[in-house]
Amino acid sequence: MRADRATASSAARPGARPLAAGSRPHEIRLIGGQWKRTRIAVPDRPGLRPTPDRVRETLFNWLGQDLSGWRCLDAFAGTGALGFEAASRGAREVLLVESDAALVERLLALKARLGADAVQIRRGDGVAALRAAAPRSLDLILLDPPFDAAALYAQALPAAAAALSGGGFLYLEAPRAWAADALAAAGLALHRHLKAGAVHAHLLVAVPA
Repeated sequence: MRADRATASSAARPGARPLAAGSRPHEIRLIGGQWKRTRIAVPDRPGLRPTPDRVRETLFNWLGQDLSGWRCLDAFAGTGALGFEAASRGAREVLLVESDAALVERLLALKARLGADAVQIRRGDGVAALRAAAPRSLDLILLDPPFDAAALYAQALPAAAAALSGGGFLYLEAPRAWAADALAAAGLALHRHLKAGAVHAHLLVAVPA
């Protein structure tokens, strides 16, 4: 959901062209759990493109619909849809990290509207948050950095691998499929993969040291 990527169309399709200046914000909806059908406004911010509905639905089908007790971190939160989807399905702790101050305000407002006590919002750097997480402490990491920020991927992947619990999962959204050797270099292995338009969705697991 990162705020540095191409803006979504009203259908949130991958690879959509940015909205013109002055265009009205559109909306996406949470697709599962206690807040199913909750609308989230998508403002006209440079590069904001939420994860497509189909991809979110597939991801949580892979994970199972009950995330009760899970500890999660959404490192590049954007609209917060991925993190709120996890909380909607019972995750115990969900930390949303976002660098854009205006988007942080929207995340705080959505948290208050839903009464989402399990969700914490932090303005900051996603890679730094991953590095600060306790080793092997997170059950789910949601990693959706800017598609054009290769350096962020290189920094975030090994930090995320170190923070994953033994049975944890890392969701990686990217403009290309990641090769097995590149993932292995970061301490990760592919569990599931989906291509939807311009989006490659990966579900990864940590490789034991």
